[in-house]
Amino acid sequence: MKHTPTVLAELDNYLKQNNLTLAEFAECSGVHQRTLNNWILKHRPVAIHQLDRMTLAMGLPESFFYERYIEHYIIERSPDWRRIEPVLYRCAELDKLEAIKRVVGHIMDKLLYSPKLFDAAEILFAQGRHAAALLLYEGVAEGEKYQHSERLAVCQYRIFTIQAGTNQRQNLKAATIFEAFVERLDEIDQLDALKDLANVYRSLRLWDKVDETARKMKEKAEIQYSLEHQQKKRERNESEKKLSRPMFVYITYADLLCAGVCEAQGDYQQALQYTYAYANLDWVKEADEDTRHWIGLFQHWAEVNTYVFKLLSGDISVLHDYVEYIAASTNKADKEMVTKLLNVMFAANRYQLDVSDILKRFETVIDSFVQQGQLSSDMYTKQVIPEQFARFGYELAYYYLYRGMHSDGFKHLMYSMISYHTLSNKDYFINCMGLFLHFRNHAVPETKAEVFNFIERVWINNVEKNGSSDRRS
Repeated sequence: MKHTPTVLAELDNYLKQNNLTLAEFAECSGVHQRTLNNWILKHRPVAIHQLDRMTLAMGLPESFFYERYIEHYIIERSPDWRRIEPVLYRCAELDKLEAIKRVVGHIMDKLLYSPKLFDAAEILFAQGRHAAALLLYEGVAEGEKYQHSERLAVCQYRIFTIQAGTNQRQNLKAATIFEAFVERLDEIDQLDALKDLANVYRSLRLWDKVDETARKMKEKAEIQYSLEHQQKKRERNESEKKLSRPMFVYITYADLLCAGVCEAQGDYQQALQYTYAYANLDWVKEADEDTRHWIGLFQHWAEVNTYVFKLLSGDISVLHDYVEYIAASTNKADKEMVTKLLNVMFAANRYQLDVSDILKRFETVIDSFVQQGQLSSDMYTKQVIPEQFARFGYELAYYYLYRGMHSDGFKHLMYSMISYHTLSNKDYFINCMGLFLHFRNHAVPETKAEVFNFIERVWINNVEKNGSSDRRS
């Protein structure tokens, strides 16, 4: 095996090749000569920021020596947090994830470092360096897996939050693991955790889990809301800072979620009762600007959902008013627009309604859906909205194909099929394939080729991913 020179050996070679004294190199690098002498003669390693200056002075790429530095001055020595912490932050800045993994793996044999590593993870998480923070949280969680600490629960919450993405199978796995840790969180933190869990289960259409999680959130929030108003104002403000929303929101959002469960089950009358409940917020004691903002949102959602549940129950008379309501929000940055138009398509396909004029009216908005990005830190926007974009494509395809508008139908069906594959939602991916096969005789050769090529790519990717021996060259 080829021997890799140490950083000191590289420095020595550089000085000889460039005919430089240590004093001259200290001057051009900005690292004090005494520091360099202590490193060379007394084997006291330089700090990572000093190594960066030296690397720059030697004309080498940034982080060129990191692997060797970690090997010789962290792995081969007793852990020293004063040296380790700056290395972790610097590697996070440069996205050196493998280097972080090595350092974490080295120090996590000692639970003494769990608190320090956790604090560093929290700082990286707050900075938005989630990939680096994830490695630290995983290290702490692995080291404390047999503990019952709140810190372990917070780690699992952060891991769940970071890992929740477009792959719904992975989301289900992450949610299932995290759910067991919710009760170990601080009582206030449990509310945000349950909200996030409910939104992931909602995107997965696991309505029993949504119902269970929402009811649990409401019960806990009602207790906390009552306690908040029995405490002094100073204490109430301190606890409220820990929540991402005002306390009352968790009570009313639970009703909104339960209404969604009833809608999925076809019980529109019960869904309306939940909607009337979160529309009436006279009991809310706060009157600050944030509270008024959220009250306005719930009243807005109640108004639109009242239209929706009546429409889906067969009351077609509200369709015109509902469409006008949608039109009034088209000029706003409304992430709910896809949901509103999706409800129109549900009713159209269920009751065989002609909504072509409505689709024409919102043609520009509908075309923009395909280009919309889904990057968000909010669990609802990150989880629920992408699934509804895919579902909207399917409902549009269903509508157009059954009305003989095959070109438009296949276009939206292809979008939905690709979206559901990205989401790893097998059930709806199969639904898309079934709809295509039902109308395949109406597809032009180019459309058939596009669909079949895509399905073949999906198959090949699955074979390669799973290491199947079924594939023949």
